[in-house]
Amino acid sequence: MADTQAITELSKRRGFFFLSSDAYGGVAGFYTFGPQGAALKANVESAWRDRYTVKEGNREIEAPTIMPEPVFEASGHLDGFNDMLVECASCGESHRADHLVEDVTDIEDAEALPNSEVADLIADHDIHCPNCGEPLAGQAVENFNLMFSTDIGPGGDQPGYLRPETAQGIFVEFPRLKEYARNQLPFGVTQIGRAYRNEISPRKGLVRVREFTQAELEQFIDPEEDEPNLDAVADVEVRLYSAEEQNKDDGGYLETTIGEAVEAGVIANEWVAYYLGISQEWYERIGVDMDRFRFRQHLAGERAHYASDCWDAESELGGDWVEIAGFAYRGDYDLSKHGEYGDDDFTVFKQYDEPKTVERAVVDPDMSTLGPEFGGAAADIADALRDLAARDPDAFDGDEVTVDADGETYTVSTEVADFRVEEQTESGEHITPHVVEPSFGVGRTVYTVLEHAYREDEVAGEERTYLALEPEVAPTYVGVFPLVGNDERLTDLATELVRDVREAGLSAEYDDSGNIGRRYRRKDEIGTPFCVTVDRDGVESEGETTVTVRERDTTAQIRLPVDALVDELTAVREGRKTFDDLLDSYERVDADTAEA
Repeated sequence: MADTQAITELSKRRGFFFLSSDAYGGVAGFYTFGPQGAALKANVESAWRDRYTVKEGNREIEAPTIMPEPVFEASGHLDGFNDMLVECASCGESHRADHLVEDVTDIEDAEALPNSEVADLIADHDIHCPNCGEPLAGQAVENFNLMFSTDIGPGGDQPGYLRPETAQGIFVEFPRLKEYARNQLPFGVTQIGRAYRNEISPRKGLVRVREFTQAELEQFIDPEEDEPNLDAVADVEVRLYSAEEQNKDDGGYLETTIGEAVEAGVIANEWVAYYLGISQEWYERIGVDMDRFRFRQHLAGERAHYASDCWDAESELGGDWVEIAGFAYRGDYDLSKHGEYGDDDFTVFKQYDEPKTVERAVVDPDMSTLGPEFGGAAADIADALRDLAARDPDAFDGDEVTVDADGETYTVSTEVADFRVEEQTESGEHITPHVVEPSFGVGRTVYTVLEHAYREDEVAGEERTYLALEPEVAPTYVGVFPLVGNDERLTDLATELVRDVREAGLSAEYDDSGNIGRRYRRKDEIGTPFCVTVDRDGVESEGETTVTVRERDTTAQIRLPVDALVDELTAVREGRKTFDDLLDSYERVDADTAEA
């Protein structure tokens, strides 16, 4: 098992990720993905897109990363998107108060506690400033909004924010997206993109940063009719850490299947259960160690008020459990809020099987009376009367009715309001869809894949570090080497093979620097699954030209005809064959990989 320092050192040395703007001292919470890291990240995103967009039949969008202030007023981010801040009176350094408490106590989720209780815990445990060592007891724990603000256009009269999640870009475009879906539920919309959170104290490399990539799916459903294909995941085995078990002194994991968990009521929502099932299989597909993976249910204190059920996918990193994805049933909260604040229709028309005759309370205010009496407020009062009639018809039983409009209270005669109950024939109704949201942190997933793939062993008497990455996500799929760099026959063929492999859609790198063992080590350390070596035996043979193919994890080698190379490597990459199949089909080569 690798520690954080080992992963960070390897990542910087081999070009996976490193602190940005290092030439200017660096800025905490911002990281650059190097050539290997950018390729690994792109492959993880491609695998996510394949599973959650393509295979689920969903549609993908790309929304702006800056959005106007009213969007976040509607979503609640302006008022409620906060972390707990405590500032050192001595050095002025700011810290995440809940993290300080978690670091020195057994409390796993101090974020769910009230600010005052966290302040008391800081005092009770005599927690000191990590920067200067001075005690933090007595310092106020305050809310700090995590959004980055900006101005849209000159003059500063249109405030905006960098989005703290990609989800809002999907929600605000729902009125148009529903048209693309022909107003038929259910339908899903995905997005992979950047999000920004002005973290108080970024830490642990890619785990907590200020700019990051999210991969999110918003599944829009009719809660009365739409059901997921639970049979497809019923037998998927999962490790669950339920809220009930977390609240026990001796609570533990429930090793079960998705179907059994739903039947037992452990997972309350079938849509959430469905996405837990397909995500379990997806994480295994990209190389997450299932012995260091679990789904943890949110406790009541940490669950958003609009979420009826919420689970996190967590991976064990450096001895700590870290959230890498969240799965929430959000109800109709998001679309209802944007429908309230926005100027468009965030509902879907649901057609009845047969028309229905229903009684509806209606008002038809006498504007010739409302206008002279209330002036410019008349139209708003009329709208308020219609809303009240739909919501509470009994309010019109008396001679007068009271409504609120634009913060003012108005009293109107029921005769002027012209309230009545009518029979209406309706062919359908407008409903606000509910939302199921799987949300993935791409950077945290990449880091999980790196740490879980880290290996150390010994080959030919030498210590070796390598990344046992799945071929689907490995930054480079094939390394191609001439055994020696001063033989044009070997270098020309190696160059030609690199071109052929790349044209087949497989990533390949050419390397003729140093002895062959060192070249193997370099490719092992970045997780390259296969190395192809062009040697004199293969070129000078009387029959067909051959090369050796070495598998990373076992270092086993076979001799393969050049003409079959691309087809066989492609078959392994696509999962149609394994390297063991190739071992059974071709000549095995015994070689000292460190010195060959």
